[in-house]
Formats: sequence, C-alpha cells, structure tokens
Amino acid sequence: MAGRHLSILARQFSTSPASNAVIRSPLSVYGIDGRYASALYSAASKQKALEVVEKDLGLFAQTLKTDTRLADFLNDPSVQKALKVDGLGGVADKLKLSPLSKNLLLTMAENNRFTFIPAVASVFATIMKAHRGEVVCSVTTAKPLDAAMAKEVQAALNGFLKQGEKAEIEYKVDASIVGGMVISLGDKFCDMSMATKLNKYSQLLQASA
Repeated sequence: MAGRHLSILARQFSTSPASNAVIRSPLSVYGIDGRYASALYSAASKQKALEVVEKDLGLFAQTLKTDTRLADFLNDPSVQKALKVDGLGGVADKLKLSPLSKNLLLTMAENNRFTFIPAVASVFATIMKAHRGEVVCSVTTAKPLDAAMAKEVQAALNGFLKQGEKAEIEYKVDASIVGGMVISLGDKFCDMSMATKLNKYSQLLQASA
C-alpha cells in the first residue's frame, strides 16, 4: 500500500502529463525516508529542479533545528493533523519553498509522516551527492594525519573511483583503534586498524591454547 501511494506521489509531483516514467535515484536508498526522497528525486529531475529542491529541504531541516516551537508543534501528538498541515503550509510559504518541496511536505503531513521530514531531507542530500558524482568517504585514524599523509590517502582513494566521481573525504580521530586506519568509501569498508589486528591475534592464540 505504501509503495502504491509513493508511486502516485511521484506522478503527482510531476507537472508533465506526457511522462509518468519514474527516474531512478543514482543511489539505492531504503525505508520510508528513502522512498519519499526517491519519489521527490524523480519528480525534481523531470522539472529540472533538483538543486532548488535540495536547497529547500536543507533550509527547512535547518529551520526545524533552530525553531523549537515549530518542531514541538509538529511532534506534538495532541495537535490535530489538520492544524499541522495548515501550519506546515504556512511555514513553506514563509520560507518561499518551491511548489515541489511544499507538495512533499504537505503529502508527508497528510500521511502523518511529520517525524520523517528531517530524515527525508538528509537522504535527499545524500542522493544529490551521488547525482553529482561525489562519493562520501570516511577515514579514521588514531592520531590526526599530517598534510603529506592525507594527500597520499586521498590519492590512493581516488584510484578506486570511477570516471567522473570525486571523493568527499571526512577525516576522523579515534584513539581506540590504536594505529592504522579504518576507511569507508561509498558502500565499501576496510578495517586496517591495529585494534582489529590485535583482536584477531588474541582470538587465534585463545583458539590454539
């Protein structure tokens, strides 16, 4: 049932009656937030409004973080849904959101999906990174990397990217890994930490005892 509603939603978002074909997201996403974000991506692609919608959702998500009264209003179960829908529409108009973005928010509100709005905004932002060929990468080390080592790591990671892709690298520090590094690149994961190696050695010694 939810899948059917989202399929209808994707078609409603599109103002072009000539094309009901769904444009697939460049990234596989799951869950309720993923389905809404994918439907919005398809509709925004058809209207060539991807960047506009991305900006809208980012603005609304930030507003929810800074405006506690709005967040409390939407999350309050004692407030009737009709009042929340009206309030959400008013906020969308005040923020001057595009019709696509406003339609998404109102549709989610009608389906009592208020709490999923920030997650949908986050997933849509991730989809847009993939759309632009940006591959999210995380590098965790026990100590901060110096500039030379960071440059070597970036060069090595670039070797795993496809043509047209670029790594968006976030460097993290976690002393508990002892040494080495832990890397995630898109959907790939590699644990080269000293802590993991020591744990494996310990298990081997215990097994042979």
